Amino acid sequence: MSLPVAVVAGLHTAARTAAVDRLLADVPGSVALHHDLATAAAGTVVRTVRDRDGILSTGETPLVNDCACCALREDLVPELRRLADAGTARLAVVELWDSVEPRAMAEVIASSGLTVTSVITAVDPALVLPCLGNGDDLAEAGLAAAATDQRTVADTFARQLEYAPVLALADSPEADDEDRELLAQLHPTARRIPIGADARSPESLARAALAGFDVEAAAAAQHPACALLPQEADGHGVSTLVWSRRRPFHPERLYAALEDLTCAAARSRGRFWLADKPETLLHWDAAGGALCVESAGPWLAALPDAAWETVPPVRRAAAALDWHPEHGDRRTHLVFTSPALDRDGLARLLESCLLTDAEYAAGRDSWRKLPPAFDTLLEV
Repeated sequence: MSLPVAVVAGLHTAARTAAVDRLLADVPGSVALHHDLATAAAGTVVRTVRDRDGILSTGETPLVNDCACCALREDLVPELRRLADAGTARLAVVELWDSVEPRAMAEVIASSGLTVTSVITAVDPALVLPCLGNGDDLAEAGLAAAATDQRTVADTFARQLEYAPVLALADSPEADDEDRELLAQLHPTARRIPIGADARSPESLARAALAGFDVEAAAAAQHPACALLPQEADGHGVSTLVWSRRRPFHPERLYAALEDLTCAAARSRGRFWLADKPETLLHWDAAGGALCVESAGPWLAALPDAAWETVPPVRRAAAALDWHPEHGDRRTHLVFTSPALDRDGLARLLESCLLTDAEYAAGRDSWRKLPPAFDTLLEV
């Protein structure tokens, strides 16, 4: 039989456990699988399978290449297949350990032929801003999934939050209107479902867990060329600034402003282009006072026509909707979300980093000769 699989993620452990408990209580015949990576230092990962009445089984799996996440991948799919073959479970709830990101696990499950019906990230609204402001390495927080894990608390939480189409919101007496507004602006398209004992919601978490999930579409939605980023917003002391320009950045001036731009908002992301690298789409991803800039491949306008057939249709469609006769799909589109955001100051700083009228008029051959300030950052 086909076994529906719902993935539940989140750094907020209590919220995640509450979400899983709610699913086990509301979906008859559901079981939850959890791999505890906290034991990785001892060389094993502990697996627990439970239902609403308690633990059904436990087991251990050794690390794979000294990587707890790799061990999880190796053990998870066989366990899910065993449950599917038994035919007794109506829903398998995969409760991911704290720092495990849902995208990788959803793709592993789907590639194995199993059916992912939902990805849910459990959130305590009062902890959103503290997590986004936490630039500590996961290793420092005891949350690393491997010895080589270099992620931070902030960027891990941001990806967990933004990938999931459903957010399960825990009871949080400490949360205020600013916290809830920040969450709404960070992920405005998410279905936010309260999971407290007294929660009253027109949509149940159980229904959301079985609603269906498109792994390929979810991956496409994370690509900076066609990501569905937040729109302009302002409320309860929280603002989102959307800044979009056709003109490229001057590499040296933008590089000099990176620290101020990174610290200007709790979260910023998007795509941009540099005058000296007109072929390269660059991804901007900042949280916790740290910025990751990396190449996301070529702009479509830099590709020969024959290569367009290798590009996902959703990206071709996004480019066609915003095509420029000279620059094609090249456009800087950055989104900054934060409480107490200095919108005007931030916009002025961004504008100051663009090519001047004279520099722009000099043309692309001249742009390529500008100092390559980002080469070290991009490891070119």
